[in-house]
Amino acid sequence: MIKPRTPPGVLELLPREQIAFQRMLDTIRRTFERFGFLPVETPVMELSEVLLTKSGGETERQVYFVQSTGALEKGGDGLPELALRFDLTVPLARYVAEHEHDLVFPFRRYQMQRVYRGEKQQEGRYREFYQCDIDVIGKDVLSTRYDAEIPAVIAAVFEALAIGEFTIHFNHRKLLRGFFEGLDIGEDARQVAVLREIDKLDKRGEDAVRATLTGPDFGLEATVADRLLAFSRVRATGHDAAQAALDALGAGTPLFEQGRAELREVLRELRALGVADQRFALNLSIARGLDYYTGIVYETTLNAHPSIGSICSGGRYENLASHYSKSNLPGVGISIGLTRLFYQLRKVGLVGTAESSVDVMVSLMDDAGLEAALALSQKLRAAGLNVETQLEARKFKKQLEYANRAGIRFVVIRGEDEAARGVVAVKDMRRGEQFEVAEAELARTLLVEREQMRALPAMGT
Repeated sequence: MIKPRTPPGVLELLPREQIAFQRMLDTIRRTFERFGFLPVETPVMELSEVLLTKSGGETERQVYFVQSTGALEKGGDGLPELALRFDLTVPLARYVAEHEHDLVFPFRRYQMQRVYRGEKQQEGRYREFYQCDIDVIGKDVLSTRYDAEIPAVIAAVFEALAIGEFTIHFNHRKLLRGFFEGLDIGEDARQVAVLREIDKLDKRGEDAVRATLTGPDFGLEATVADRLLAFSRVRATGHDAAQAALDALGAGTPLFEQGRAELREVLRELRALGVADQRFALNLSIARGLDYYTGIVYETTLNAHPSIGSICSGGRYENLASHYSKSNLPGVGISIGLTRLFYQLRKVGLVGTAESSVDVMVSLMDDAGLEAALALSQKLRAAGLNVETQLEARKFKKQLEYANRAGIRFVVIRGEDEAARGVVAVKDMRRGEQFEVAEAELARTLLVEREQMRALPAMGT
């Protein structure tokens, strides 16, 4: 007999945990749609030549290839024809390039699907995980005004999820690269390498980063490394403080001034969008290691749980689909790695199991009452309630134990006595109380109770 077990690097949940996860997905989806983003789904498989166009190296070593049994029998050289997507950005690039003439620009898309990476097995890292992405793609140009809308979406998402206080940290690659130019760090490849090193400050610390920057790989003067680190220490929360911090940086190169001007505009628009000052901060250590970011970059952290790391990140890029289209398609977007986030939130007790998606369980006292129980269940469903019916009579205590373990809040009891009086009894498993209501008023009463419960901010129990 084969032992049943899941492969390493996947998150498989029990039903009430899955409900909590699904409610987070639903909350994120509703918020994305509220800001006018449109849903897109792409195949889990992409052609290998399309998926790996921009990768190579470490990425290619993490890709899962797909091969049919027929193709295996035929053999052949080279990579398999198909591979599983490792993020949602490359499929988006292919999608926009392929459907460019059918889309309306700026194209506002959200995508919430699983992706696959051959990660090394370690806590909190997954080989299969959900990403929840939004992007705004322009044709030829895309106003920097969209750079301010993205953090407004982030703020709305995490306020709706109610998982604690958070801060959206942002910086600007033009500001960083302009500052590097002022320090005579001018070569593109060298600037990218320094950016990647600065991006490791939170993980490695200042001493380790300084040692690397002044070491043989970079060869920076100690004074230059010190100025880089001092620049990276700049933090300012809220509109006024961030504007003042930008003022205090002094004059810079044209690229530096362009980045500063774009950040100033973002700050003004965040204020106009009503994003609370405590929700965002200028943080000049944020660099984002990926090469394709060209403008503003974002990272979001939970204030009480900084060890979780970034729970939402992204930024501005110049040309999304350069490998697939001659058109210039600039964009800005962010990604939430929801599987890892859910795992971390569950670990620190911010989410757990949820009540069942079943609103009501209709109990069955004896076989003679089956038809009445079925009819009552259908009436409740027609009113908009999710209902489970007990189809086998058993001791009432056992039925209550079942409802309690399953997380069902309301148990409806309609025995001979209740039927004779035209009422039903309702057991509220959450409050441990029981009350009677006229059968004709049952659906309305339970709907009111359900809506009151949904209005509560807690994500789980």
